[in-house]
Amino acid sequence: MRELADIIRHRHSERVAFDPARPIPPGDLDQILEAARWAPTAHNMQNYEMIVVDDPRRLEEIGRIRSEISEVFVRENYAQLSFSEEELLAKKTGILAAVFPPSWLTPNPDPAEISDPEHAYLGAALRSAPVLLLVVHDSTRRAPASEGDVLGFMSLGCVMENMWLTAESLGIGMQILSAMSGTQVEEELHRILEVPASVKVAFGARLGYPLEQPGQRLRVRRDVVDFAHRNSYSAPYRS
Repeated sequence: MRELADIIRHRHSERVAFDPARPIPPGDLDQILEAARWAPTAHNMQNYEMIVVDDPRRLEEIGRIRSEISEVFVRENYAQLSFSEEELLAKKTGILAAVFPPSWLTPNPDPAEISDPEHAYLGAALRSAPVLLLVVHDSTRRAPASEGDVLGFMSLGCVMENMWLTAESLGIGMQILSAMSGTQVEEELHRILEVPASVKVAFGARLGYPLEQPGQRLRVRRDVVDFAHRNSYSAPYRS
């Protein structure tokens, strides 16, 4: 296994198509699930269930689910965009506008124009992935004194990171599909995968081996001094 710091730095969201003829070895998939198993969870509630979807017929059916792009997403997404690499380097947060369709690059989107054929159905997002990993949780259970299940969602974040870093260490591409938890999509997933009504979709992730190397996309992060403080919010952290 590679050094942990190297794995953390190189982990990325794999957006290119996967090789549909190259399945993930069962042992590697077991390692990813084992990493989830040992993630820290509030009150040790282990507030998740995993649905591993590798049946091509199920994947095809899920791919036919329509995923609507909301006006709210486009408007709030616009606020996070940079329109040049220089702007992104200066901000150190957000992403480049170039990765989105032109109809999404507006502060006042027209609902009639923001539907993009490439993003209309989940099949475009799955893109020949041999495995879809769906993480669900029981919305009727939560850690003690955790209003809104805040601690539960923190726990699910730990589960996600454990799986993602393990996949990266194994050379397996992973991309989180946030559309899986959208209301319309979730209803269809409940039907197709026979998910109980009280169980909510936390997130989905497609897994596979990329058919091509990702492009040299600019990646930025704030420096430690930009977000770390020592003893007081007004005092910057110095190592």
